[in-house]
Amino acid sequence: MSPEAQEFLGTFASESFYYWASVFMLLIHVGFLAYEGGASRTKNVLATMVKNLLTLASVGLTFFFFGWWVYNAFPFFPITGSILGPWTNPEVNETVKAAMPYVEASYPWSPALGPNTSDHLTGVFFFAFALFAMTTASILSGALIERVKIGGYLVLSIVLGSFTWLVGAAWGWNAFGWMFTQLGYHDFGCSGIVHGISGFFTLGVLLNLGPRIGKYDENGNPKPILPHNLPLTMVGLMLIFVGFYAFLAACMIYLPGYEKETTIYGTPMTLASIGVSTTLALAAGLVGAYISSKGDPFFTISGGLAGIITVGAGMDLYHPSIVIILAFVGAFLMPKVIIAVERAGIDDAVGAVGVHGFCGLLGAVLVGIAAAGFPQGEGIPLINLFGQVVGAVVCVVLLGFIPGYGTSWLLKKFNLLRVSREEEIAGLDLSDLGVEGYPEYVTPSFVTHLTRTDVPARTTAASPKELAAE
Repeated sequence: MSPEAQEFLGTFASESFYYWASVFMLLIHVGFLAYEGGASRTKNVLATMVKNLLTLASVGLTFFFFGWWVYNAFPFFPITGSILGPWTNPEVNETVKAAMPYVEASYPWSPALGPNTSDHLTGVFFFAFALFAMTTASILSGALIERVKIGGYLVLSIVLGSFTWLVGAAWGWNAFGWMFTQLGYHDFGCSGIVHGISGFFTLGVLLNLGPRIGKYDENGNPKPILPHNLPLTMVGLMLIFVGFYAFLAACMIYLPGYEKETTIYGTPMTLASIGVSTTLALAAGLVGAYISSKGDPFFTISGGLAGIITVGAGMDLYHPSIVIILAFVGAFLMPKVIIAVERAGIDDAVGAVGVHGFCGLLGAVLVGIAAAGFPQGEGIPLINLFGQVVGAVVCVVLLGFIPGYGTSWLLKKFNLLRVSREEEIAGLDLSDLGVEGYPEYVTPSFVTHLTRTDVPARTTAASPKELAAE
């Protein structure tokens, strides 16, 4: 094999790895579609699923137009860079100069994103980050089901999926990011960067959106609104688990010429350890939530996700025994957080604030305890509790809750956030789409009158006694 062929083989190995990891990440969205569709009531199932499909469209396009650029252009602001980004003064220092090729390759008109045989990797990294962005926005989606306007939701998905989380990623999940370089912030699996931001963004939106009609009684006590298909919801979560193995694998960096696998921070790791840790976190999370919720099926399977998120930030560093303990604790606490949120009058239909927000925040902070003192490169602070706490607070408050609350407040003021009472009662399938998800599910009286012409049509459901008389 020629030297050129050997060099290209390394390029193709990296390109193929990120391509297929990103393809498998799409299973997260298959899972979210099934998960949220099952969690809704029959009158809202199609509208819920269509909203998920449009998340891919809204975030996919806006990530191309400006989201990819935000990630590459904002790592220095506000510490050493202006609000306009490093391109305004690329000569400020050697670090900023080194970041400029990434900025220039992230413009939507950049030849790096087209069919360019001289650059096999920029496009495939764009692909992976686009799936990360879609995942972040989809976390918001489920919490708002059955009462959010589709246009308002799409605005929120764009703000979250193509801007705020990418600012967080630029600051704390980027080799040039100031939260990493100045504070030593470490978040391998995006516990704070993805889950913390999206969970607390969701909390801000829910405060303005309000609960579903019938969720609370006249005394403010919560009443259950049951999923129409809990088995479908559980299958959806299993698909999300599969996609998360790919998500975490894609957090690894392996480029042509590399002699070892590293994290985005340049610290050594192995792909094998991610497989071990993810499996243990999933298993321990299921057990923790099962015990905490006394066997509730929804909480139990959500515990698997809670466990993975709780250990995600330090998964590349933790010993398996640490993974089991931390995942168990995060998943054990998760149902209690969801119940507390519900009792506070916040109607989170799928528990996104507890699973993603709480566990994401917890996971980011725990690195500062369980992995304190780990070195991350020359001139970079050691992993420390202060850096993790500050970084986590920046994520959940500055980039999560405040943008979520502010954007939804504006939408609410312009009557763009929530559907009308009449639409909500009728169901969004008919109100928004004009079609039912289960048209064959009709009342016995309706079937009777479809097949008989000698009785007048009913306007109310017939009792079994009335049907027998007819």
